[in-house]
Amino acid sequence: MQSEFIHWLEWLRQHDELHTIVASTVLILLAWLSNWLVRRILVRGLFHAAGAIVHGRAAPIQDHGLIKRLANVLPALVLAGGVKVVPNLPSSLVEVVTNVCAAFITLTIALALSAVLDIVNTLYQRRKDAHLRPIKGYLQVLKIAIFAIATILMIASLIDRSPLILLSGLGAMAAVLMLIFQDTLLSLVASVQITSNDIIRVGDWVEMPQLNADGDVVDIALHTVKVQNWDKTITTIPTKRFITDSFKNWRGMQESGGRRIKRCLYLDQNSVHFLSDEDIVQLHRFRLLNSYLKTKESELLSWNSQLDESSRLPINSRQLTNLGTFRAYVENYLRENSDIRKDMTLLVRQLAATADGLPLELYCFTATTVWSRYEAIQSDIFDHLLAILPEFGLRVFQHPSGVDMRELRLPAAPKAPS
Repeated sequence: MQSEFIHWLEWLRQHDELHTIVASTVLILLAWLSNWLVRRILVRGLFHAAGAIVHGRAAPIQDHGLIKRLANVLPALVLAGGVKVVPNLPSSLVEVVTNVCAAFITLTIALALSAVLDIVNTLYQRRKDAHLRPIKGYLQVLKIAIFAIATILMIASLIDRSPLILLSGLGAMAAVLMLIFQDTLLSLVASVQITSNDIIRVGDWVEMPQLNADGDVVDIALHTVKVQNWDKTITTIPTKRFITDSFKNWRGMQESGGRRIKRCLYLDQNSVHFLSDEDIVQLHRFRLLNSYLKTKESELLSWNSQLDESSRLPINSRQLTNLGTFRAYVENYLRENSDIRKDMTLLVRQLAATADGLPLELYCFTATTVWSRYEAIQSDIFDHLLAILPEFGLRVFQHPSGVDMRELRLPAAPKAPS
C-alpha cells in the first residue's frame, strides 16, 4: 500500500499542472477541516465553559458571532502557511495570498474583539444597576479604536509595508481626522458628562419640546439617545443635545413618589359675598367646616366686641365670606383625602383676578406617580369641587356660549296693525 502511494506521488510530480491542482485542493480541504474542528469542538467548548463560569451553570450565552469569527482565523493561517509549499505557484501569487490572509486574519480578530465587547455589554446589562451607568457609549469608542488600528494593519499587510510608515503619516492627517470624527468626539465628551453627572438614565421620562420628544429613554449610545414617546413613536436625539440644550427629566418626580397637582378653579367674582347667619347655619352641616367655623366665629366675635358702638355696623365689622369658607373647605378636603401626600406641599391659594375670573389654585401632590391613577385622582377632586360650589353660593366663570346668547335674545317686536 505504501509503495503504491509513493508510486502515485512520483507519477503526480511528473505532471506539474495536475500536481498544483491536487495540492491546492488538499490545502483548501485542510483549511475547511480546521475551520470545522475549531468551530465545533474547541471554541464552542471554551465558550460554553465561560458561560458556565459566569452563570454558575452550563448554559451558553449569546455569542454575537464570536465563534464564527474565531473559527476563521485557523483556516487563514493554514492557507498562509500551506500556499508556500504548493508546487509550481508563481512567487507573486504566493505573496498576494499570504498578504490577503494576513489582512483577513487582522479583520477577523478585530471583528472577534468587537463581538467580545458586545458580550461584555450584554453581561453588564444583566446587572440591576446597569441602567444607572450605561457603558454602551464607551464600548463603541473602543470599537472605533479597534477598527482604526485594524484598518492600518490591513493596509500595511496588503501593500507589504511596515505599519509604522502609515502611522508616521497620521500626524499630518490629524486635522482631517478631527474634522471627519468631530461628531464622534463631541458625542464622546457628551457621553462622559452624561454618565459622570448622572444626567439621564435608561427608563427616565424626559421632555424636550424643541425636538418633539416626550417619553421614556430606551437606549443611550455614543451618538444617539432613543426616546420612546407616549404615542409609541421613537425620537432619536444626538447625545450632545442633552448637554447643549435644555430638557426636563421627570426622574425626581418618580423617585419622590408624588406627582404635583397645580390647577385653578376660575370663579365668578360677582358671586363672592358675606355669609349671613342663615348661611353659616347651613354650612355647619359640613363636617369638614365645623372646626373652621367655630374657630372663625370665636375670632370674629372677639374682634368685633372690641369695636365701639358706632363701629359695630356690619359694614365696619369683620365677617365671613363664602369664598374664604370655600377655600378652607377645599384645604380640609385635600388633607382628608388618602390619595394626597400630607408630607409634601399642600396649599389652596387665591391668585390675582383676571378677565377669565378669580383663580383659586390647588397645589398639592398625589400619593402615586402612575399616570392613569394620577389623572383619576385629579379628576375626582375637581368633579367634587365643581359639584359642591353652589352650596357656598359661588359660580364658576366661563365665557358666554351660543346657548347663553339664545337665552338673552330679545322677544320679537309685535307686528304693526294692518
